[in-house]
Amino acid sequence: MATAAAASRAALSRPHAAAAAARASPAAGARVTLPRRRSVRSAVISSSASAAAVAASEPAAGRVTLGAGTDGALWPKPAVLVAEKLSEAGLAVLRGFADVECAYGMSPAELLAKVAQFDALIVRSGTKVTREVLEAGRGRLRVVGRAGVGIDNVDLQAATEAGCLVVNAPTANTVAAAEHGIALLASMARNVSQADAALKAGKWQRTKYVGVSLVGKTLAVMGFGKVGSEVARRAKGLGMHVIAHDPYAPADRARAIGAELVSFDEAIGRADFISLHMPLTPATSKVFNDESFAKMKNGVRIINVARGGVIDEDALVRALDSGKVAQAALDVFTEEPPAKDSKLVLHENVTVTPHLGASTVEAQEGVAIEIAEAVVGALRGELAATAVNAPMVPAEVMSELAPYVSLAEKLGKLAVQLVAGESGGIKGVKVVYTTARGPDDLDTRLLRAMVTKGIVEPVSSTFVNLVNADYTAKQRGLRITEERVSHESPAAEAPLESIQVRLSHVQSKFAGAISDGGDIVLEGRVKYGVPHLTVVGPYEVDVSLEGNLILCRQIDQPGMIGKVGNILGQTNVNISFMSVGRTFRGKQAIMAIGVDEEPDKETLEHIGHIPAIEEFVFLEL
Repeated sequence: MATAAAASRAALSRPHAAAAAARASPAAGARVTLPRRRSVRSAVISSSASAAAVAASEPAAGRVTLGAGTDGALWPKPAVLVAEKLSEAGLAVLRGFADVECAYGMSPAELLAKVAQFDALIVRSGTKVTREVLEAGRGRLRVVGRAGVGIDNVDLQAATEAGCLVVNAPTANTVAAAEHGIALLASMARNVSQADAALKAGKWQRTKYVGVSLVGKTLAVMGFGKVGSEVARRAKGLGMHVIAHDPYAPADRARAIGAELVSFDEAIGRADFISLHMPLTPATSKVFNDESFAKMKNGVRIINVARGGVIDEDALVRALDSGKVAQAALDVFTEEPPAKDSKLVLHENVTVTPHLGASTVEAQEGVAIEIAEAVVGALRGELAATAVNAPMVPAEVMSELAPYVSLAEKLGKLAVQLVAGESGGIKGVKVVYTTARGPDDLDTRLLRAMVTKGIVEPVSSTFVNLVNADYTAKQRGLRITEERVSHESPAAEAPLESIQVRLSHVQSKFAGAISDGGDIVLEGRVKYGVPHLTVVGPYEVDVSLEGNLILCRQIDQPGMIGKVGNILGQTNVNISFMSVGRTFRGKQAIMAIGVDEEPDKETLEHIGHIPAIEEFVFLEL
């Protein structure tokens, strides 16, 4: 799984201040050298982000806390802000990887002032993670963890635009929420809370609190996800007939539980009891309103352990007063806590609890551990199964494509550096994958995201990762198309033979990169696990994409390699690879030179003054 983690780290890595500074140089970027982590956690990040990954973890105020890698080397620890109560079991998981600060009960202003100092933020339902909060993260905030299933208090669109991964904990509190729903169902049917209050007030009112039986009654489960399904199972055990509405629920799962899937109107029209388990979205906001209540049976009973906003609370009060709704049992409210004089809360036919759906000892610990593990995994660069705003790339696909992730980003980064400033911006990008795989056997979303990352980051202050790559491309008018070319050897084991990046309708500062069709063309492949550049325009080369790169277009004649090598050697610039591709002997050739150090301006000028060299360009990787 190490390669899978490496792929996801590259997909999620995001350069910060140091990387941004590196892009500021007019030539190819001022070189910034930062200490590398040498632990398993960061064995491979991405070509442009290897040093920046360290910067990404440094506190905004300059304070750096160091942790030890597997070989004893030190690496900066990320910082996590926990804004709402989390159990010690979850905090222990976080503290094993990051610096953790618990700041419960912050005001919105306090959160805005604090968030820029952290790499991750963990909240429950009480903290609003708004666009302002995400913008206040100043590009450092990489992960928002919602300790629970609902994410309506997080601005997902703003998080996606910021490249911030949002993860939740959808499974740990499932049973607790379902049990609470059943508890409210039973206590409401038998008037438990009202009878309890009356008896404690000295009143013995057996005849007033006669209840209704559950056996044989119809329960409509509105929202047939994890919690709704568990409520249905338990209701069946109580002898109830269960119907359900959920446009996304598979019919076979409903049949297995013994529930009948029906339309929204049919569900609310047939039900004696209605249990709500739907998320709060623009489509479900106040979906239970005057019109909905009018379609229900007289004397229907409603339970809500989902989200308060799905009910129009004023409409529910009217329905209770008219008798259309006999009783309601509510754990959630539009505003939490509700106003002390709330007509709904104080209504004699309403049973209320203060958002206790997940409030069991077991659920609290489970949710804390689940969200802590998701946040730690995301900070390591791994895509959590609970991510809610990123395309899910299966672990096996991550593992297989890991060697090609860096290649895709580097091809994009090289291509954008070849574009001349007067081109007016890149609009058309074509990525060609040569592969033996069929269309259904090669998931290229990760590779497309990395090409986008390589093209956009060197020329902007935008940080691109798998979360926001497609959004960023769309916002910049960058049209990225993909094409698969069948490889001649269908028995090839590697998923890809090569990746080609073509930029159309742009001018190049290096004419040698222009193909016969007028596009900037770069192509590469992975050899022995290392990305190589194999095609520049019409020329074939073979150079490892490590360090930096010098491309020279020249007259093909003896001694050229020696002349360039001698100039670089005199200034202590070490050559890692060199490859020459030519059209015909004695005609034009391209020399691709991999260098460990960045040559100074004077050294590059000496290379350009060699008579046989027609043009050259220095490219930073």
